[in-house]
Amino acid sequence: MSSTAGPPALERKRRLAFFSDVAAVGGRALRSIRRDPEAVIPALVIPVFFFVVNVGALQDFAEGIPGLDYKAFQLPVAIIFAVTGMSRALVVVSDIQSGYFDRLAITPVNRLSLLLGLMVADLSMVVLLTLPVLVLAFVVGVRFETGFLGILAFIGIAGAWAIAYSGFAYAIAFRTGNQAAVNTSFLLFFPFLFLTTVFLPKEALTDWMSTMAGYNPVTYLLEALRSLVSGGWDSGALARGLGSIGGVGALSLTLALLALRGRVSRG
Repeated sequence: MSSTAGPPALERKRRLAFFSDVAAVGGRALRSIRRDPEAVIPALVIPVFFFVVNVGALQDFAEGIPGLDYKAFQLPVAIIFAVTGMSRALVVVSDIQSGYFDRLAITPVNRLSLLLGLMVADLSMVVLLTLPVLVLAFVVGVRFETGFLGILAFIGIAGAWAIAYSGFAYAIAFRTGNQAAVNTSFLLFFPFLFLTTVFLPKEALTDWMSTMAGYNPVTYLLEALRSLVSGGWDSGALARGLGSIGGVGALSLTLALLALRGRVSRG
């Protein structure tokens, strides 16, 4: 009787231990945010700055495009600025440099939880960062065609993108253990953002820019977010947006897991 009951009980213990490890790593990462506010404040100031400047500079010009609410058009851009690159990868670097990570790696803690716990903390930060930007948008008159459920979907998609892109930062952190190298992970995003529909709809771009935007996954991410604000529940736009997130996430998280495995092996 004990032989038949043993394996399920052992599997339950393993699951509980895994979730406990994720909670412990995530809780520690969240607590570190209070000691590192300078890493969070720019992530809020920069998107608000770009939202105000872009709307102020280009709204009159954009009024010539029929049916375009430029404030609503720019809201997803501000949100993407807020959440892209937001990760606790610098905590990983600090732990590697202090030797804490090597000590952690020789404990029974689940290796996957070392990454997932950090990403739980990242997701919590992302949700908190989107709220002030959304409030600003509501103050200036932006309204969601999809209602409250659309707002939740908007935050969820933004969070999914943040987690997908954060894999690159973690891959660099685990691989190099270098703070300067990790900081470049956000700079790599800039070409992807500006070679897309960040300022104007695709049909208003020049031919070569429109072609570049068509190959850019960020274009479809912005399209999905904009559909929730202005276009209603567009299943095609949402599917393309989620597909682009999935593609970027598959690449970045694979790199992060390989780098984590390499770091643990070297440790």
